[in-house]
Amino acid sequence: MRDPGLDQAIRAAGGVGALARKLGISQPSVSNWSRVPAKRVISVEGVTGIDRAVLRPDLYDAGGAGEVDEIETPRAQEYALLSVLLQRAADAHLLTRLAALRGDPSPLGMAHAALAEAAAATNAERVEREFFDLFIGIGRGELLPYRSYYLTGFLNERPLARLRDDLAQFGIERIEGEVEPEDHAAVLCEIMAGLVGGRFEAPVGADRALFGKHLGPWIGRFFADLEQAEAADLYRRIGTVGRVFMEIEREAFSLAG
Repeated sequence: MRDPGLDQAIRAAGGVGALARKLGISQPSVSNWSRVPAKRVISVEGVTGIDRAVLRPDLYDAGGAGEVDEIETPRAQEYALLSVLLQRAADAHLLTRLAALRGDPSPLGMAHAALAEAAAATNAERVEREFFDLFIGIGRGELLPYRSYYLTGFLNERPLARLRDDLAQFGIERIEGEVEPEDHAAVLCEIMAGLVGGRFEAPVGADRALFGKHLGPWIGRFFADLEQAEAADLYRRIGTVGRVFMEIEREAFSLAG
């Protein structure tokens, strides 16, 4: 029987297979869990947004995060949330989670509050149609969320090859069965969540290097376009969250330099 924390993580990820893919491990491995293994707690928290105290209350309490995790964990969670929202249309469960987001007076907090309000006012059927019109469409969607397209006007161009070369240097390989190329905004956000959350054994500063070279030059424009997209409703607010968060990341990396 599955532990309640593991059940929540599986639902948040979109199923056992989806959770396994996000963690970069096999589906049978996750299927065999009765609860989240201690060594996987931080990674699962990063890709699902489920607090470690919920995943393993026997190991963590609500105030148990260390000073570094108080910074890195919310960053990983933000990237993971954006990745999930750009990978698939939000279902009823995810909309419920979004509606529970809490805001604060900061720009990102206000963006979260607006997203929560929009999530509470819509339903899964409307969001599925919105996602289709934005990213799939008949022939193509309104937006193409790919680095190659934003930098060259074409898909699968040299920027994708350069990204793959850099990911290989970090030891990050394409997951078998992944449909989208690595320069899709959702995949890049997923990789950033893994780097920030410590899921990948990459060199220190790999998140900064990846952002500066492969996200910074274009992803802010993509989220700004999403804010203005004709088909966007809920995703207009997601665009704001993404744009504001990427501005925060850009500023933080520049100050750290």
